[in-house]
Amino acid sequence: VHLIPVNPVREDGLNPKSRKRIMPDLLTEPPAIDPIYEAHVYCNIPTIAERSMEGHAPHYFKLVSVQVLIRHGDRYPLYAIPKTKRPDIDCMLVPSRKPSHPQLEAFMKHMSKGSAAQMDGSLSSLPRFPSHSLCEMGELTQTGVVQHLRNGQLLREIYINKHKLLPGDWTAKQLYLETTGKSRTLQSALALLYTFLPDFDWKKINMRHQWSTIFCSGSCDCPMRNHYLEEEQRRQYSLRVKNNDLEKIYVDMAKIVGIPTRQLRASNPIDSLLCYFCHNASFPCTKTGCIGMEHFKVIKRHQLEDERERQEKKLYFLYALLATHPLLNQTVSRLQRIAEGKKEEVFVLYSAHDVTLSPVLSALGITEARFPRFAARLVFELWQDGKRPKEHFIRILYNGADVTFQTSFCKDHYKHSSKPMCPLEKFVNFVKRDMFLIFNSTSYYDACRRRAL
Repeated sequence: VHLIPVNPVREDGLNPKSRKRIMPDLLTEPPAIDPIYEAHVYCNIPTIAERSMEGHAPHYFKLVSVQVLIRHGDRYPLYAIPKTKRPDIDCMLVPSRKPSHPQLEAFMKHMSKGSAAQMDGSLSSLPRFPSHSLCEMGELTQTGVVQHLRNGQLLREIYINKHKLLPGDWTAKQLYLETTGKSRTLQSALALLYTFLPDFDWKKINMRHQWSTIFCSGSCDCPMRNHYLEEEQRRQYSLRVKNNDLEKIYVDMAKIVGIPTRQLRASNPIDSLLCYFCHNASFPCTKTGCIGMEHFKVIKRHQLEDERERQEKKLYFLYALLATHPLLNQTVSRLQRIAEGKKEEVFVLYSAHDVTLSPVLSALGITEARFPRFAARLVFELWQDGKRPKEHFIRILYNGADVTFQTSFCKDHYKHSSKPMCPLEKFVNFVKRDMFLIFNSTSYYDACRRRAL
């Protein structure tokens, strides 16, 4: 059963007594998609304090490493709807404007002293926080900064205050930080880091630049990965063409803005409309009419149906296995080194995109997970059994929910385990060997060159 709070949170932020009602999970057809509810979840507007399951373990377990993969926070659209005024959103940080955070002002002051940090390549030329009075395309907003200040604060309370993962005199070698070359990912990483390690010493910060959005580093040559991605894009196209409601909506919107339907579709209007929606701004109007909530609902519903079909068809899964193996392999190797007693890189932060997190979730077999919202976080915790120090276990958490036993490699372990986590070797075997079985291969190189069965 699902326990669903009925009462909404009041506008003054106080939570009235939450009455719960029980909704049985009927085994008939899947529940109807509510595009507006899902869009709110995606926006992830900071309101009430978040509850999370990070850091939970039997008392005799010791936390020895945490690896965090985040999606950047709320951003300005990457695309504009032609012939409409761009959303009027201010990307200056103003602590008195909502949503805000008690550390926002201190964060801005600290960022202005950041020249002592080691930043790979082009990262050093990027701004450390957003500062345009009209946001630039793809720029992190104040909401996006606040989302990650909250993430960092939450992780600090659990991993530093409670579990003492890092000592007060931590060194640069105990951190591993990596981001793509976009200002929104760098700034998201710095916002999280600021509340995780308040007023950190910039000289200890070494931010590595990752040129690939799938973090494949030196192992990016993979012809079959590209093949499955192309097949997946064909599937997407075919689903869209079959959707008459969607076609009508695009025709109608194209008339409103006065451009060919094909051009409107190419401008990816959902990206722009989500920005209006998340910032509670009116959708754009022209002399001919206005884009409205009905247009938004139909496009958003199609997007959700597309995600559902993508999970059912195996093309994206095959792409995901090949796309994420280099990153997961790096993760596993690091966890193995720490399990052997190395004390370096005990806290890892990868700052990335939806196209990074989504295939990782798929490859791990976490098919129930929602598409990565703004400021989504995926956490890998490594624990040592205090009674048997040679034994190590992992927990995997997505936005604070424990998804360890939703993974393909640990589903069955749950049935006969007394411990609420997964043996590290199950994860190691999955990444080093089992990820390739579906390709009838024994290595990443071979799987990248051979069709799946």
